[in-house]
Amino acid sequence: MSMRGEKNQAEVLAIMRMSRGPLSAYEILEKLRKAHPKIAPPTIYRALAALTECGRVHRLESLNAFMACKRGRHQHDSILSICDDCGTVEENVDSELLEELSSLIGKSGFKPKRHVIEVHGLCASCRS
Repeated sequence: MSMRGEKNQAEVLAIMRMSRGPLSAYEILEKLRKAHPKIAPPTIYRALAALTECGRVHRLESLNAFMACKRGRHQHDSILSICDDCGTVEENVDSELLEELSSLIGKSGFKPKRHVIEVHGLCASCRS
């Protein structure tokens, strides 16, 4: 059974929402292969690209993984705090900070398209 467009995105998003943490594209692929044995990696990458583009999924650059946006759909880029011990990811939005960063970078003539801010450390639970 092949998967297409919006149905594919909905299934990928459902898997990501059930996950306790970020997932790689291949982890998502393995979960989907239970229902769709012939599904191929490009199908997953297309769905992830579309979901990222419309603000429903975050790509965690440093982990080469993805997570569902906890706010449903985001209007601004997020600041992601990643616990190096338990893998918990917290999502924060501070549009003023991102505007300030764009302004600072813009002084040299650089025009940012998007911000990727990931902060690694230990969450409150792992610190105690």
